[in-house]
Amino acid sequence: MAIHDLQSVEAQPFGAFAPQGLIARIIHWTRRAPDSFLGRKLAYALRRIGLRSLDGKPVDIEALGARMRLYPDGNVCEKRVLFTPQYFDPAERDLLASRIKEGFRFIDIGANIGAYSLFVAAKAGPGARILAVEPQPDVFSRLTYNIAQNPFGTVKAVACALADKPGELTLFIDPANRGESSVRILRSSTGSQVKVPATTLLALAESEGYDRLDAIKLDVEGAEDLILEPFLRDAPESLWPSLVLIEDSRLRWQSDLTLLLTRCGYELLAQTRMNLIFERKSG
Repeated sequence: MAIHDLQSVEAQPFGAFAPQGLIARIIHWTRRAPDSFLGRKLAYALRRIGLRSLDGKPVDIEALGARMRLYPDGNVCEKRVLFTPQYFDPAERDLLASRIKEGFRFIDIGANIGAYSLFVAAKAGPGARILAVEPQPDVFSRLTYNIAQNPFGTVKAVACALADKPGELTLFIDPANRGESSVRILRSSTGSQVKVPATTLLALAESEGYDRLDAIKLDVEGAEDLILEPFLRDAPESLWPSLVLIEDSRLRWQSDLTLLLTRCGYELLAQTRMNLIFERKSG
């Protein structure tokens, strides 16, 4: 039976939904599948069986160095992290990990359930400062739950959207994949809408007392330009992040972020299937 009452689920201690039996075996197999055509094909086939077996129930598990309660039905991010974390942006995470240093400052925009934020927290140590920004109310609840299950003490969740100006925005929810929800109108006509508070990236950084940013990640389904363009226009260069990991939504942007970042001194380090990674050398 599917579990719909999120509050009653969150009241259960971590471990109450530990994988058992067939699900445990499927997770064991999918996580050890090699990164090859046949390995991925087998892993994805087993993952479909696992999702049907779960029937909407969550799973308590460790992934990417952190403890998480994952709801893989209806959220591709959680599905990937649960069954196949080895395929979850490996090049992006490796590059990000290689830039982590003492006192690392990271803002995760479109944090979802915290996979990137908790991955960085597990690597960065107690001197890090990490903001996990997520506007969807129920996904934000999952995010804060996951943060609380870990001892890091360096991740702060922020319940808002980021945009080109402060105020209130309509968030369009994709019921098939909560990670596809956006402040820009979805192609799907079956989603719901919710009003969420909004602020700018500069206002958020200033309100949190940041004097520098080492890295930011933007995954907001085509609204990355609404966030980054005004930030690079208005923020002092001392606040510009050294590393920018951004979802490749060039077909949906209303401005050329690649050109803007290049003009601001960033170099395209890598382009993966899903993301663009830019770096700006200090000085």
